[in-house]
This record gives sequence, C-alpha cells and structure tokens, in this order.
Amino acid sequence: MTPPPSKPATPPVLPAPAAGAKLKTSAFKVPGEGSSVTISIVTVVALVALWFIVTNMGWVKPLFLPTPQAVFQQFYEYLTGQANDKPLWQHFLASMFRVFSAFFLACVTAIPVGMAMGMSRFWRGIFDPPLEFYRPLPPLAYLPLIIIWFGIDELPKVLLIFLSCFAPLALAARSGMRSASQEQINAAYSMGASYMQVIRHVILPSALPDILVGMRIAIGFGWTTLVAAEMVAANMGLGQMVLNASNFLRTDIVIMGIIVIGVVAYLFDLLMRWLERRLVPWKGRM
Repeated sequence: MTPPPSKPATPPVLPAPAAGAKLKTSAFKVPGEGSSVTISIVTVVALVALWFIVTNMGWVKPLFLPTPQAVFQQFYEYLTGQANDKPLWQHFLASMFRVFSAFFLACVTAIPVGMAMGMSRFWRGIFDPPLEFYRPLPPLAYLPLIIIWFGIDELPKVLLIFLSCFAPLALAARSGMRSASQEQINAAYSMGASYMQVIRHVILPSALPDILVGMRIAIGFGWTTLVAAEMVAANMGLGQMVLNASNFLRTDIVIMGIIVIGVVAYLFDLLMRWLERRLVPWKGRM
C-alpha cells in the first residue's frame, strides 16, 4: 500500500519586529558603528582614579607628578585671580586670540590655494615645492628667522601658528578637489552645466568633507605650536604660563596649563565634528 503523501514542512513564523526597531538583515555590523561615549567616560574616570591613587600613595614624587588636588587648587587660584600671576582668563584670551586669528587667516588663504592646486597644474607647480619643503620642518626650526624678520610683537606669534595651520589646510583642500568621481562630473556636463557650475555644485560639495578634516588637523597643529609661539617675549598666554612655571619647577601649574590647552582643543574638535555632521551628512554613507 502506498503511504499517504506527507505534508510539506511549514516554515517557522518569525516574530514581527517591534515598531521603530531597526531590522537587521545581516549578522555583520558596520565597522566602527555605535557610540563610544560611555567607553570614553569610563576611560577618563579610570585614568583620573589611577592618577589619584599613584600620587596620594606617595609612589611618585610631587615634583614629577603632583596630586589632582594640587592641580585643581592651582586651577581655582588662577581662575579666581588669587595666584601670583595674571588671572587665567587673561592667559586664555591671549592664547585664543593668537590661535584663532592665525587659524582664520589660514582658512582664508590656504583653502583657496589648495583648491587652485587641485584644479590647475599651473598653481600646483607653483605652490607644491614650497609647501612640501616647509611642511615637515618643526616650528622651532624657523622661529629664529621669524624673530629676526618680524621682531617680538604679536605678529611673529600669529605668523608661526599661521604657518603650522597653512600646510595641512592647503593639502586637504587639494586632496578634496579630486574627490568628485568622473561620472558625477560627466553627468553634470551632460545636463548642460558650465565649468563653474560643475565646480560649485559637484566638486566643492565633494571636497567639503576633506576640507573640514583639514580644518580639524590644522587647529590641532595650531594648539601644539602655541607654546613655541609664546616663547617669543610673551607676557600672557597659556603657553607662556606653562613655560614660566616650568622654569620654577611648578609641575602643578604646568599640568594645569596642559589640561586647559587640551580641553579647549578637544572642545573645538567636538564643534568641528558637529559642523561636519551638519554640513556633510552624506559622508561615509555613499
């Protein structure tokens, strides 16, 4: 007797995803996805706790690494004007003026230069040799020349920071001008766009992510050059405050100044990241 045909197996019914839930179509994740804020906070807390334990247990002499309490005490005294020096806000404003005036001048000049280098072999041939020559040089190498040529007023300080910001901005703009694909450019030409319209609506939007990254790198170079710039007969500034404290082996003031410089630079980097998300939301999604 022929057995009755078996019923086909019914596939299992999967539960419907909840409303608003993100449907995952693969077990693989995008590299680097997810927020790292919690990890960063835990890391900072752990480093501060380690610093507190090491210094308060006397494992390191205060000359080499003061306690967090001593550093905070110096921050409080400088902030309230009780320190035997100018208040912190005067040092802060002097350094902010030097760094951001130099950074603004670098943006105004270096970005057009980089765009010209990316669009024209003529301008690339003119600007590429001097840029590649001075870019690897440390600022302290040409600091004596700047002092001889421009004196010891504010100009050499701003100029030194300007030069440190100029090269990365120009090179980032030059690289960004090559980011637009040839298909995008040809598609714009096929729809009747002029040469300037292609630059305005195709090439510049493609270059903007690289330019913003160059701005982040440039402001970082500007802050790292601040101490060298304020070696030039400065009587105010965060770099000058750190240098002056190091002459008297005041490690607590040195670390306090380093933390202030680092926090300000990090906050500006966060601002640049926010602008990047607002101006180029398509970055990394194409």
